[in-house]
Amino acid sequence: MIRVAFDIGGTFTDFVLHDSQGDQGNGGESHFLKIPSTPDDPSRAVLAGLESLFQEAGAKARDVASVLHATTVATNAVLERKGAPTGLITTEGFRDVLIIGRQKRYETYDLYIAKPEPLVPRRHIVEVKERLDNDGAVVTPLDMVSVDRAIDALLASGRETVAVSLLHAYANPEHEQAIRARIQARAPELSVSLSSEVAPKFREYERTNTTAANAYIKPIVERYIEGLQEALRRRGHDRDLFIMQSSGGLVSPAIAKDYPIRIIESGPAAGVLMGGIVGKEQGREHVITFDMGGTTAKLGAVDGGSPAIMPTFEIDHVRYKKGSGLPINVPAVELLEIGAGGGSIARVEMGMIAVGPDSAGATPGPICYGQGGTQATITDANLVLGYLDPDWFNGGTMVLDGDAAGRGIMRDIGKPLGLELGAAAWGIHLVATMNMENALRIVSVEQGRDPRHYAMIAFGGAGPLHAARLARLVGIPEVIVPFGAGVGSAIGLLQAAPRIDVSTTRVMMLDENAGPAIAKVYAELEARAHKDIAQFDNAAPPQWSRHGYMRYAGQGFEVQVPLPGGAIAGDFSARAVAAFNEAYLQKHKFLDPDARIEAVDWTLVATLPSGQEGAVIGQARAPDTPRRSGSRLAWFPEAGGYVETQIIDRQALANGATITGPAIIEDPDSTTVLLPGDLARLSGPKHLIINIAREGTT
Repeated sequence: MIRVAFDIGGTFTDFVLHDSQGDQGNGGESHFLKIPSTPDDPSRAVLAGLESLFQEAGAKARDVASVLHATTVATNAVLERKGAPTGLITTEGFRDVLIIGRQKRYETYDLYIAKPEPLVPRRHIVEVKERLDNDGAVVTPLDMVSVDRAIDALLASGRETVAVSLLHAYANPEHEQAIRARIQARAPELSVSLSSEVAPKFREYERTNTTAANAYIKPIVERYIEGLQEALRRRGHDRDLFIMQSSGGLVSPAIAKDYPIRIIESGPAAGVLMGGIVGKEQGREHVITFDMGGTTAKLGAVDGGSPAIMPTFEIDHVRYKKGSGLPINVPAVELLEIGAGGGSIARVEMGMIAVGPDSAGATPGPICYGQGGTQATITDANLVLGYLDPDWFNGGTMVLDGDAAGRGIMRDIGKPLGLELGAAAWGIHLVATMNMENALRIVSVEQGRDPRHYAMIAFGGAGPLHAARLARLVGIPEVIVPFGAGVGSAIGLLQAAPRIDVSTTRVMMLDENAGPAIAKVYAELEARAHKDIAQFDNAAPPQWSRHGYMRYAGQGFEVQVPLPGGAIAGDFSARAVAAFNEAYLQKHKFLDPDARIEAVDWTLVATLPSGQEGAVIGQARAPDTPRRSGSRLAWFPEAGGYVETQIIDRQALANGATITGPAIIEDPDSTTVLLPGDLARLSGPKHLIINIAREGTT
């Protein structure tokens, strides 16, 4: 009954070992751990952490029923452009689709606008002679001579992996399948990704980029997963390994290796899932999740108790502007990620403080880590401000150098701007918080969410430290810091279920005759889903849910519409129209009763219940000797600068205990800063509930 989850981040790798039969109450017993990541070989940190965790829990690898994993390997390969040498085969005349993109300018008046670099350079994009119509009918048969020429060109250029994205292949995959068969016959060592399998939906640029990204990271992810599996086997673990997808569900290693694009937002998705479960425990079904680690800050949303899911998202934004990134046409938890983590670097630009998006990461890290970092970071500022205990960082496993941090801040910020040390450190902290406030407004107000009606779930190593001030700035009335906040994404892994998402494009009008066509689409999707479900051993019968992406005929983009379950009978089309009207009204605040309604994309989700979905995770074992509470100087501008501030050991708090700010509440894996006027209490499940005073009050 022991399960282990770990989340590899850019700065720290987080672990949770959960024993459901432990002696810490109905939820069992948990052990938490954070250790620095090893970017050169992520598995080194994983294996070191597991060894430490097993030793602490008195467990052996053979005792573990399953291992759950979230990773940034796929994300980092794209962001750092360290994927495998990739080629692209496309239809004659469409060689420039990745370069042209959508021709949209994310900054209208920037004459020197920077476009995202395609993952496949033009010289490695080759054409084949063929053509399909939008309904899948063959206009020009596939010319195998041109296919052989394309393969010759890719082999001559040393390609390791190939993406195949032909015009309208979502409607008819036969030409793509024939190309793969020829590649496998001639060059079986090449990895191949087909758009008709990776992202069988229309919109040529998005589908092609998604397929190219899948091919680009496929060898990297495959080697990583196989290496991790082998290392676990050598240490006696031969049970299930599951990997978190961007959509918030778990998949088998085989699926992750074939479709690594599905795990590109792996870790952040687990955190949003955890946030939704914590919100439900506290009676809050509408929450904003705030996950701040060492490299980035991630903001997500949970509406009605369920994480908001997007059918497509972007990665590698230019200055984090919408429309500036590479589109990925797979479902993902709605997230906005910015370069504002504890390791984000501060500097002076044009006479002002700027923070991020570049980060000191795990290596060399902030100055205060004493590992060779030379540039001032948010963590350095928070240490100088008194928010962090230099002798008890990460539960006392790391000792921080406050003097070195202060010297770095004065050199980089204080002296250039004529500021004292405290003011310079506060400037770094405040600029980082304002950057996150802008992102929070995009996730909330700009998406029609009133922050006054939401709670914030704050987690990650640095999230609880900034959460109260961030919530006060936008009017969020309540912040919840869950127990184990510093390893929140790893906890989310333990609460997830295996999930398969399949989708396709079939454009049709929703009239009274659409029922049989819809039934045919979902029969095809269900057959595809069962192929993936077969890769799960002893899987429970799936729970099905459907979504359609619909619009008024003539519109350019669609709204996501939850569709009725059960048999697709004669009135299904009318019920789908009613569901569209409800979704469209909620998003756009008006309806056109005379317009025709058109469905574009269809999605089927299979969730495989494991019995652990939303499960209460047992409490961490309290230390035999609680840390002594005390006080230290900490910076609160509401009180005029540095003030003597009470320091509280969260693990020593009793249920129902209340605290009035200013205060600093310390966990082994995170630190919570309570502002003057805020009131915190410890709930039954050991979550810290903070009632936020309105801005300007104390």
